[in-house]
Amino acid sequence: MIDLGISKMALIGAVALIVIGPEKLPRVARTVGTLLGKAQRYVADVKSEVSRSMELDELKKMKEAMVGAAKDVESSIHSGTSDLEKSWADATSMGDNSQQTLVADLPASYPAYRHPRKHWRVKQGATPNWYKARTGTRTRALSGAARVARFRPQKLS
Repeated sequence: MIDLGISKMALIGAVALIVIGPEKLPRVARTVGTLLGKAQRYVADVKSEVSRSMELDELKKMKEAMVGAAKDVESSIHSGTSDLEKSWADATSMGDNSQQTLVADLPASYPAYRHPRKHWRVKQGATPNWYKARTGTRTRALSGAARVARFRPQKLS
């Protein structure tokens, strides 16, 4: 890149002052600054677009790799399930007496599940009224009109 030091900048400024003149120099400097800013923004936009397209290409490659891996896993699962179904069919069609004795050892029916605490939701959610009164918890819901009527100052007659 161009190496612009303080001495070179001062030389360019002195030449511009002589060539352009002191009346037009501020306007020209503003125009040059605006054009340089636009150029920098354009370069930044191009850089971001290039990096975005590179990231998009990388994501597409990663997606293809993931789809391939998912297909491999799916095929291995299907082959595993077919092997499992085959072995299950062989085991159930065998009719071995040892399996029948295992089934006979199990009880005929299991009791239904019952939670150990009878009304545990009610007991946990019960908050004492003294605590509600102290903390300011509302125990009754008021409509908007009822709330206005309740807190309206009384007329002095």
